[in-house]
Amino acid sequence: LPPSSYHSMAGAHIIFNLSAAMEETGFHEYRKELIRLQSNKCNVVYAYTSAGVNETTTDGVFGGYAAISENGTILCESKRFELKSQVIYADVDIDKIKSEKNRNACFLEHNFTPEGLYRYIDFSVYSKRARYITADLGDLADLADIADAADKPKSIKPLEIVLERHIDPYPFIPSDEKVKDMRYSEILDIQTYGLALRMVRTGLKRGVIGISGGLDSTLAFLVTVRAFERIGLPKENIIAVTMPGFGTTDVTLNISLQLIESLGTSLRKIDIKQACLQHFKDIGHDAEILDKTYENVQARERTQILMDIANKEGGLVIGTGDLSELALGWCTYNGDHMSMYAVNAGLPKTLIRSLLLWAAENMVDKDIKDILYKIVDTPITPELLPPDEKGQIRQKTEDIVGPYELHDFFLYHIIRYGVAPQKMIFLTQQAFKNKYTKEEIEKWLNNFYKRFYTQQFKRSCMPDGPRVGTISLSPRGGWVMPSDINIDNIIEV
Repeated sequence: LPPSSYHSMAGAHIIFNLSAAMEETGFHEYRKELIRLQSNKCNVVYAYTSAGVNETTTDGVFGGYAAISENGTILCESKRFELKSQVIYADVDIDKIKSEKNRNACFLEHNFTPEGLYRYIDFSVYSKRARYITADLGDLADLADIADAADKPKSIKPLEIVLERHIDPYPFIPSDEKVKDMRYSEILDIQTYGLALRMVRTGLKRGVIGISGGLDSTLAFLVTVRAFERIGLPKENIIAVTMPGFGTTDVTLNISLQLIESLGTSLRKIDIKQACLQHFKDIGHDAEILDKTYENVQARERTQILMDIANKEGGLVIGTGDLSELALGWCTYNGDHMSMYAVNAGLPKTLIRSLLLWAAENMVDKDIKDILYKIVDTPITPELLPPDEKGQIRQKTEDIVGPYELHDFFLYHIIRYGVAPQKMIFLTQQAFKNKYTKEEIEKWLNNFYKRFYTQQFKRSCMPDGPRVGTISLSPRGGWVMPSDINIDNIIEV
């Protein structure tokens, strides 16, 4: 093992390698990859520097190469063979490094090094150039000046910070087009073969899926068609069911019918309004009261129809709900929350939208491409409340729970790296610049925390579905969380 591996196991988060490696043809790319891989294997920030060009002597030529790599990503690097001195620097995320180590079982072993091999020295670092606002003094002060003061200010607030590193506002979506092509093809294969193998092993020959004209059901539908093609089942064995209710608009209904017709599957159109009105009567609910009961009756009626068709036809109900909805609990318990195999359970909403745009350009013919673009342009809605006086969608999900781009950003950083609330606000500001005010970010982050903590009971009994990325909220996929957390103990950001 290289020394850096032992350093990391001993608790180092930043490792400096002061090297004197001479330049050789072909060596540079190997060295760069070695730096990147070692930072990834050790879960550290790895800062490397070689001897400068001016130290060249006798038979050895030095290039002066330097690089900073964080957990497998080269953050910055210098040019080689520069006669003038160079300085490189980068913003590094130590909390992210700590989170990665906590997830790595290798770092759970504490007795791997000989006693006394390392010395641990506590120290503080103050920059003379770092300017701070002190809450007590109300003016600017240098930390270096107050570091040894007997009466330090009770609170020290840093001035506005702008990071050098890029914080991607869409962490689930690859920015590189070549990577996107490869990643999206892989995602669709994971979904497709997960469903295909479930069909083969259950011996079922038919699939049942509800089509709403929204993002989630559209992707699930495309995946289902691909799965049936892979295992040699006719597309007519896919029973696509559209179930207009009180909130269904002509726009989404027509899009659903066009999509089903274009993909060549079986169609069933079942209006649920009369069944829901009868149920309201049975339970004594006034149909004029547009509350949660009014909404959830429709969601459960649709699920009952899908389940009963599956029983009658000997089919499998394919779920359409996604990772973002599971995180927020934005689904009706034992309604759209339930299925027999949930193909989208590992995909957040922003990724599904991007994936459909990619599919429109790379997978389908022009007619279906036009339909997919219409679907992407339609506001996200459960369509459980009646449309407005113009027949347009009244109930828009993002007006109620908040923008999905924010929630997916929160989801990624909180679940993947355990980011704390105040840092979450800071990262969101850095990522989205001036798109959202701090007050808006705080509002929706509070909503995310509250919904996430109170909706675990839905995730505890979610159906099977393929794990696609590093984040899974399945109780069988490593996410363990009690369903009865006291919400009063959650501190607002």
